[in-house]
Amino acid sequence: MADAAVLSRLPGRSLPQAAYTDPAVFAADLEHVWAAGWLFAGHTCELTRPGDYLAREVGRDRVLVVRGEDGALHAHHDVCAHRGSRLTSADRGNVRAFVCPYHQWVYGTDGALRSARLMGTDFPVGAYRLAPVAVREIEGLVFVCLAHEPPDIDGFAAALAPQLAPHHLADTRVASRLHYRVAANWKTLVENNRECYHCRGSHPEFTLSNFDLGVHGDVRTDPRYAAAVAEARSRWARRGLPGDEVSFPGGAWYRIARLPLRDGFVTESLDGRPVAPFLGELTEADAGSLRVVCLPDMWAHANCDYAVTTRLSPVDAGTTDVEVCFLVRADAGEIDEDALTAVWRATSEQDWALCENNYAGIASRGYRPGPLSPVVEASVDGFLSWYETALERGRTSA
Repeated sequence: MADAAVLSRLPGRSLPQAAYTDPAVFAADLEHVWAAGWLFAGHTCELTRPGDYLAREVGRDRVLVVRGEDGALHAHHDVCAHRGSRLTSADRGNVRAFVCPYHQWVYGTDGALRSARLMGTDFPVGAYRLAPVAVREIEGLVFVCLAHEPPDIDGFAAALAPQLAPHHLADTRVASRLHYRVAANWKTLVENNRECYHCRGSHPEFTLSNFDLGVHGDVRTDPRYAAAVAEARSRWARRGLPGDEVSFPGGAWYRIARLPLRDGFVTESLDGRPVAPFLGELTEADAGSLRVVCLPDMWAHANCDYAVTTRLSPVDAGTTDVEVCFLVRADAGEIDEDALTAVWRATSEQDWALCENNYAGIASRGYRPGPLSPVVEASVDGFLSWYETALERGRTSA
């Protein structure tokens, strides 16, 4: 199989070239990594009213997540049960029902077929529905899984819920949404996110408020950072604000960590001051920045005043679509969008340029798998091990 070469990676090194460039490996990624686990779909605040829906595209698959008349979330493959037409081309919207544009079959928000015109009086309408997809809502974030037997998500929910709950993301609104098409394999974007080796030289806006330490697997020591972490966790504990780190337990797909910001900064803004009203039940600016990572497709930061989510969507071996969303309180009023997005717009666009440059080199004749730093890139190695395990699991169960 094409993914056999991928599994020949030497420990402590990057992947063979084919893992990033071969269309057959990309197809294996979609099947064994993306379709096998939980993926970030969007935000609860986008799905508040009955009929509100959003679409999540993953390779050849497209999922519709919709708030039902019963108040629950439902997720369905965007595939008409008649002859397979897509039901909608919109990324989000509100519907009373989904009507297939091809032959006008009508589906309720729960996926059940309501009517099928010209199919005869004996046609069993109740026997047809949209193919269901597993969906889970956790503290304002929505996840879906394409697998017939979704893996456990309860451990992730138990780790995330108490840490994210004070920010009340379900009571926010999307104040800004940025879209990017990045000329790089999805794994290069995740690798880049999993290390801050590059931060000091590439992210001046990010490092204003953030230490370039704190990434899982970064073993550097710094007395100033260690003191900041200890003092912040003590303050958070006194206020009842959870601050425990949960980093890929047992090789899992998630990390949750609340980390302190630099002195003089209470949020990730250019001047350190809040750019929006405090989120949820936070009454003080000293909340640090809660970082959430979900492999393979999402990372997020929740601050005292805003949250930002980054979602990856693989297009082909050398192309990845990215959506970056900024959330503020639903009742926040008018927000200075430039101030809100300044740090993460700059940081994201710097990262995409780095990833495209990296991928261009990977795709060239001169590429050889390189050594990963045991000091600052252990989390990259951890991600690649997680990826290899997912591929091997899929290959052996096929």
